[in-house]
Amino acid sequence: MMLNKLTITLVGGGNSAHVLIPFLESSGHMVNLLTRRPREWKDTVTCDLTMMDNTVSKTFTGSINVKSSDPVDVIPYADAIILCMPVHQYRAALERVAPYINKTKKEVFVGTIYGQAGFNWMVHEMERDFNLTNIICFAVGCIPWICRTLAYGSHVANYGGKLVNVVAVSPREKFDTLNDKLLNDISFTSIGIGKFVQACSFISLTLSVDNQIIHPSRCYGLWKQTAGKWPDLESVPYFYRDFDDISTQVLTDVDNDYSAIRAAIRERFPDRPFKYMLNYFDLEKLCHGSKHVDIKASFRDSKQLGLIKTPTIEDDDGSQKLDTNCRFFKDDIPYGLLIAKWIGEQLNVKTPAIDEVIQWSQRLRGEKWITEDNKINYPYAMSHKQSSGIPPAYGITSVDKILD
Repeated sequence: MMLNKLTITLVGGGNSAHVLIPFLESSGHMVNLLTRRPREWKDTVTCDLTMMDNTVSKTFTGSINVKSSDPVDVIPYADAIILCMPVHQYRAALERVAPYINKTKKEVFVGTIYGQAGFNWMVHEMERDFNLTNIICFAVGCIPWICRTLAYGSHVANYGGKLVNVVAVSPREKFDTLNDKLLNDISFTSIGIGKFVQACSFISLTLSVDNQIIHPSRCYGLWKQTAGKWPDLESVPYFYRDFDDISTQVLTDVDNDYSAIRAAIRERFPDRPFKYMLNYFDLEKLCHGSKHVDIKASFRDSKQLGLIKTPTIEDDDGSQKLDTNCRFFKDDIPYGLLIAKWIGEQLNVKTPAIDEVIQWSQRLRGEKWITEDNKINYPYAMSHKQSSGIPPAYGITSVDKILD
């Protein structure tokens, strides 16, 4: 094995795992996989760098060293553990792998390819519960590429990477080590773009405008027009390519609530720069080099997002309806908007747009995240260990304790 290369265990079988296996293995790392479906994974995974006309410009392949459903087979050897799954599953996954993390290693990187939900709170909880002292925690702000699994366990299309990626690291002084050993090989080594910059806090990722804001805003915008139903699959609008004025207004209003929360955070913690805690357009400019000044155009004209479909399921009458059981609801409400809502409550920031989206979502799903008067419903939000990602779920009861 090449000098300084790592043994990396990917946990979960999401789109990002399908990209990371070829990128990391072709960079010289040994890649293991922990999945509940090991028999469905091929020994070699192919990633096609794909143009929007579906032509392939370059192909990467990577072999899986060991694939298993048992943590004991792949976790004790890991120098790095990366979660590749929906956000609402992170906490349970960490609890599952923690007993097998090798305490004799000088350091073990534990991270996620998408870190919207206070990932550091989850990892620090794991460290306390399992007496782990060698963990370097990291979370990537946005998924580094637009990708779609073509064949589970064997084939993925990658429609291109971000120009710049943002990562938060704890302890913060370990960024250079992590960058040299791992981060460059997540994107830059393979496709020549996507070098990493360091956020001053994980809260910068949690409060930037990415999936946790975009997904529920778009779903609510679609619902306001058709009640989330379409006569057939051909009638379902594309999620981004058909972005409309109603969805644009919802996203703008939610982003305005987040902007007020971000301003209050900056006032509360004046010693932190929060350079990468960004609104929608600033994040677009950083990650994509976007020059758009209109939200709708930024989505409709995106060469990377154009093929992403709206999540729907077939109804009893054969029509299509919005899939309210998808990760856009299970991730982006309790591990997205609700966290921002909690911070807003702590800092006396009104969040009318966030409240409206949460109220709509919880009516559809029979949930009770907030009360009728738009206050967080703590008994429900903390009804079991993994109900939601608000700080009190980890024993953090003061906004002054949310930063690393």
